[in-house]
Amino acid sequence: MNAAIWTEKYRPHTFSEVKGQIEIVKRVEAFVKQRNTPHLLFAGPAGVGKTTLALVMAKEMFKDTWHENFLELNASDERGIDVIRVKVKDFARTRSIGEVPFKIIYLDECDALTKEAQQALRRTMENYTQTCRFILSCNYSSKIIDPIQSRCTVLRFKPLKKEDLFVIIDNVAKNEGLNVDLTAKEALYEVSGGDCRRVENILQSSAAISNQITDTLIYEIASVARPKEVKEVLEMAVKQDFLKSKSLLLKTMLEYGLSGLDIIKQIQKEIWSLTVEDKKKLEMIKECGEVEFRMVEGSDEFIQLEALVSKFVLINC
Repeated sequence: MNAAIWTEKYRPHTFSEVKGQIEIVKRVEAFVKQRNTPHLLFAGPAGVGKTTLALVMAKEMFKDTWHENFLELNASDERGIDVIRVKVKDFARTRSIGEVPFKIIYLDECDALTKEAQQALRRTMENYTQTCRFILSCNYSSKIIDPIQSRCTVLRFKPLKKEDLFVIIDNVAKNEGLNVDLTAKEALYEVSGGDCRRVENILQSSAAISNQITDTLIYEIASVARPKEVKEVLEMAVKQDFLKSKSLLLKTMLEYGLSGLDIIKQIQKEIWSLTVEDKKKLEMIKECGEVEFRMVEGSDEFIQLEALVSKFVLINC
């Protein structure tokens, strides 16, 4: 089973099944009960339920005719002005089927739309309000032009909490016959950062290898270094053992196949768990930001990481 089918298999079908967005679900459910809704803007990180909630809303509102009354477009694939002028307009101008007086157009990743397309969308939203409602989904609401934001009710999604993710993991484990221990659940939460889709993809990849899901397996599949290994690198630097810290960092990167940008994020996280003065932690975090910027700009990652370890040694002299 590929990742998309696995994700679809565990997608919630009712409002009660949507995890981690209680207040948003309540508001959307109220819109459905009234059989009326404003234009909506779903903003938040990936894998937290934006598309799922839009689909549940359409199914609850339109029941059996939801396919005919719901159009889903991914704006990152079709991001030009012609999509808004042709596809969206053609769907928006026709009447809905059934009792609900409007259709719903769901534009996923609409922060990828060009500015021209967003301007065309603004006019379309205005002209076809009687027959169509828009749900716009994005990771960064700041990339959506103000005229569109002012026409929408903005709902901000949060990363899923640990307990919500654990419920999802338990559900998948029960249905797929997996044994996921507590350390593996903690590792899944750590690696995913509250992204449910990433959790399901990692679980699926792990299940292909073994039904016994452990934290070691999770870190290997996700290509993420174990936190204690990264912390060991930092502790060596704090103890001013530059050579040992550098070689352990290189070994960890090669073992897990990590890029410089992957490891820098983990280093930044683990700095806070070190037993050094707060002022030194702040200086170390500052250096992480500098090195990350240089790597994004194209600097050699190994030279930059060596320089970072040497800075950590100097800060803790």
